[in-house]
Amino acid sequence: MPKYRILITDDHMLFRQGLRHLLESELDLEVVGEARDGEEAVRRAHELQPDMVLMDIGMPGLASFEAVRRIRKDHPAVKILFLTMYDDEDYLAQCLEVGASGFVLKDTPAEQLIAAIREVRRGGKYMSPRVLSKFVEDLRTRAPEDRFKPRLEMLTPRERETLKLLAEGLSVKEIAAHLGLSVKTIEAHKFNLMRKLDIHNKAQLVQYAIKNKIIKIA
Repeated sequence: MPKYRILITDDHMLFRQGLRHLLESELDLEVVGEARDGEEAVRRAHELQPDMVLMDIGMPGLASFEAVRRIRKDHPAVKILFLTMYDDEDYLAQCLEVGASGFVLKDTPAEQLIAAIREVRRGGKYMSPRVLSKFVEDLRTRAPEDRFKPRLEMLTPRERETLKLLAEGLSVKEIAAHLGLSVKTIEAHKFNLMRKLDIHNKAQLVQYAIKNKIIKIA
């Protein structure tokens, strides 16, 4: 059986090197390349044609979920396995939305990660039990009409930018000047993003931005 070809994407070199060493100790796995961000992952996936991309969440530059969309658009057969430190059910939902085959936490034991890769190779899916249980509980406790609300990935790039600047404390007028747009345009972006995210005031907006790592608190 030919080796399963894997592209590692993570912004930490030591983590990539450690993961490469782990995977290449397995006779049926081969690391064909590495990428340090989403843009490079898209480019290298096109160049190397891997069977699987191991993708981190929260890297600088192009969002991981957008990178996956681009990869899968051009190479629909490529399997995506997210490998992340975030045990967040919102992230799990977004991973499923972009067509990922797995979601594994970085504190997962090595043998469990290898098992997840092999499960995906066989055509299955693998979700971290800890996050999956939180996801199921979240769905169970929500009101039926709230279970499938649009998430962050539903926002346009400009709405995301407006969200970030609003959460950082800028006024609509300041954002308009910063982006070179009219106040009316920014008001429209603000209205749309708050409608999509079901946010009704500035405090909720800031809380959402912190929870989803759009802004960081010191």
